[in-house]
Amino acid sequence: MTIATTQLGRFGSANAQSSKVTPKVTTMTQLETLHTDTTTIRPFHINVPQAALDDLRRRIIATRWPEKETVADQSQGVQLATTQKLARYWATDYDWRKVEAKLKTLPQFITTIDGLDIHFIHVRSNQENALPLIVTHGWPGSIIEQLKIIEPLVNPTAHGGNAADAFDLVIPSLPGYGFSGKPTTIGWDPARIARAWVVLMQRLGYSRFVAQGGDWGNAVTEQMALLTPPGLLGIHTNMPATVPADVAKALKFGDPPPSGFSAEEKNAWDQLDFFYKHGLGYAQEMANRPQTLYGIADSPIGLAAWILDHDARSYALIARVFDGQSEGLTRDDILDNITLYWLTNTAVSSARLYWENKFVFFDPKHVAIPVAVSVFPDEIYAAPRSWTERAYPKLIHYNRVEKGGHFAAWEQPTIFTQELRAAFRSLRASK
Repeated sequence: MTIATTQLGRFGSANAQSSKVTPKVTTMTQLETLHTDTTTIRPFHINVPQAALDDLRRRIIATRWPEKETVADQSQGVQLATTQKLARYWATDYDWRKVEAKLKTLPQFITTIDGLDIHFIHVRSNQENALPLIVTHGWPGSIIEQLKIIEPLVNPTAHGGNAADAFDLVIPSLPGYGFSGKPTTIGWDPARIARAWVVLMQRLGYSRFVAQGGDWGNAVTEQMALLTPPGLLGIHTNMPATVPADVAKALKFGDPPPSGFSAEEKNAWDQLDFFYKHGLGYAQEMANRPQTLYGIADSPIGLAAWILDHDARSYALIARVFDGQSEGLTRDDILDNITLYWLTNTAVSSARLYWENKFVFFDPKHVAIPVAVSVFPDEIYAAPRSWTERAYPKLIHYNRVEKGGHFAAWEQPTIFTQELRAAFRSLRASK
């Protein structure tokens, strides 16, 4: 795959403009080890060779299929019919060039932080007082998740908002994901990524900013908050870490729920109980033996099935999409993300984040700065207000929205955009 650095677009970083970058071409392998001036911000451009897309199509067509599952539901995993519908569309109708063209319209950059190349999208608003915001994706997500929210957040007056709602947007690829470098040594856990993100925002010239994340994005964003860098005004999460200790203990050991639950709390318990019993298989494998997953690096259909099996509600939505129903995601949306993983060969390198992580995902982290929470009903669990208020003593926004799941920005970009505008409105005066 060829990565070409080009001249800056109209939304380019001020720091990048002053770095006097000489356009050059590198390969993906070289990109992981090419370290020039560690503060340099290098423009980034992607052109996928046709040979890589031809090879992908050949591998899809050559898939050796297992027999059909022996049950009528998804209890044995991603169903054969769904996977074959995905494969048929991927091999015959899907066009990667469409999303590649979209990515080419966005200003993208590479900079080296702590010895690793970090890729990011950086779009500045034309509004003078735009609030800088760094948004972090999770697994099995990527920068593809955020493409639909860029324009509404950066240019709110054209999308139902006010000029005062504008953001400057920074969207990095996690280490080992997408176009970022792949760590060759251990230690790139959420806390180290958080430190790198603070450096990134400072390097871009932002003395005041806010941060957002879900999934691993939440883990990184909360670790940023724990660092309490002087410029971080507050954070927003759509997958908060709020589970009380007694609830977490009961879930871990299969005990009955604590008494006295409200309806919201009982709903969250039921969702978590299901996830602990039926949804942790992929996470346990990646946390323990990520290098063993050669199959998803070698087979595009193996990779697709692994990604689809993230959580039951997301899988059900995706299955409906490939049955022809209209949902928040399209078939192209889903395959854009999977194809990015395939083309960058990041199935295993992204999985290592689970191995690196030593934090308990849903345990409160004692974040002391302002926090905003948006609860999407089809997330792994819908955090109750009672748990959220205990987890975040400076809760500035809490809202339960009517629709959406784990990939909130991707599935419901309008709702997500509205939530971010509301979440950070009270912090803009301190910008």
